[in-house]
Amino acid sequence: MAKKSANASLHKAKIEKKDEFYTQLKDIANELKHYKNHFKNKVVYCNCDDPLASNFFKYFFLNFKHLGLKELITTCYKSQNFKEFSAEDSPKKAYAIKITRDCEVDTVGEPSEVLAEIEKLLSLSLSDSPTQSEETIEAFEKNKHKLKSKTKPLKPDKQQNKGQSLLSIFEDKDLGNAGDFRSQDCIELLKRSDIVVTNPPFSLFREYVAQLVEYNKKFVIIGNKNAITYKEIFTFIKENKIWIGYTPMSKDLLFDTTEECQKEVLSGKKLGSGYKIIDGVVKLRSQSIWFTNLDIEKRHEILDTLYSYGKTPENYPKYDNYDAINVDKTKEIPTDYDGVMGVPISFLDKHNPEQFELLGLDNHLLNNGLGKGCNSINGNKIYRRIIIQKRHLRGAHSVGSKPSEDRK
Repeated sequence: MAKKSANASLHKAKIEKKDEFYTQLKDIANELKHYKNHFKNKVVYCNCDDPLASNFFKYFFLNFKHLGLKELITTCYKSQNFKEFSAEDSPKKAYAIKITRDCEVDTVGEPSEVLAEIEKLLSLSLSDSPTQSEETIEAFEKNKHKLKSKTKPLKPDKQQNKGQSLLSIFEDKDLGNAGDFRSQDCIELLKRSDIVVTNPPFSLFREYVAQLVEYNKKFVIIGNKNAITYKEIFTFIKENKIWIGYTPMSKDLLFDTTEECQKEVLSGKKLGSGYKIIDGVVKLRSQSIWFTNLDIEKRHEILDTLYSYGKTPENYPKYDNYDAINVDKTKEIPTDYDGVMGVPISFLDKHNPEQFELLGLDNHLLNNGLGKGCNSINGNKIYRRIIIQKRHLRGAHSVGSKPSEDRK
């Protein structure tokens, strides 16, 4: 109950304009280090990120040469509806910054800034190694405010598209949907990008992912773990259009926040439920996970278990109204059972589409009248289950990605 309350409070805080949430640089680095080959010669777009505050921008800028990027684009909607947004000294409007490695002319709006010129502006020199020198990092932090002069304003759509704008914030009442990922300016930038990487607004996660799929974009993004159970998101997962990233689902991501928010959290929550204190700094907890559609080695690893249905059938009861056995833990999937099984949502952390087929999510299949998200065993409700079956018996093959090509 405490965890549920903490998540509800975090969600509420994300839409209150007084609170700020920043994805930690180390969490970004720990995930993205597994995608290096995907970024080479690509245009990366961070479309929920203020370059003057976002650690996503910081990661990609400092690793521009190491990753071999072609271009880095970030856009900002000046509103606390986003977790990555303008700091107090930022331009109080929606804006973008585009940095390219050469003098290529930008096909959208004004030309991009050349990386070499940005290096001069910030008084630093980036290396192509996976880590930058202390001097380089210090120069970036000291001079990043100068990037303000290189930002380009983003325009709102015409009045008839006003309904697309985000939740209303008084200070932004005249901005319309400028900088909103659904605005025309941002869509045009999306079209020219190759890979989108960001922490989008959780309240708009369905719409955000649907847009990426519509424009056939590769992505690595953060979302709430419960998004797996959204019918729209699970459909994409089932169709191999989205899957779980490298960071284990069991690992809570921690977010930096403002001093004001830290004080409120400390006064109203228990340690460990909604926050942790690390080196004296308050970090907010969230059941957030990484989602991607970039092919990774993890999703091709064979899941080997030591459990047997034949020896212990009593450990695998069937559901009251659906012909499938229940498996309480992913590691307990029996090696000798070829029928339909219900497994925990955390199974997706180990899912290999070449080994198992996702048949559906429990309440999408069962319609058992027990309430949203419920199955039952001997009349007792249990938590959500994903319905799966081994692929080799169904004569099916994995769809979506092409391992031999995408993992080069």
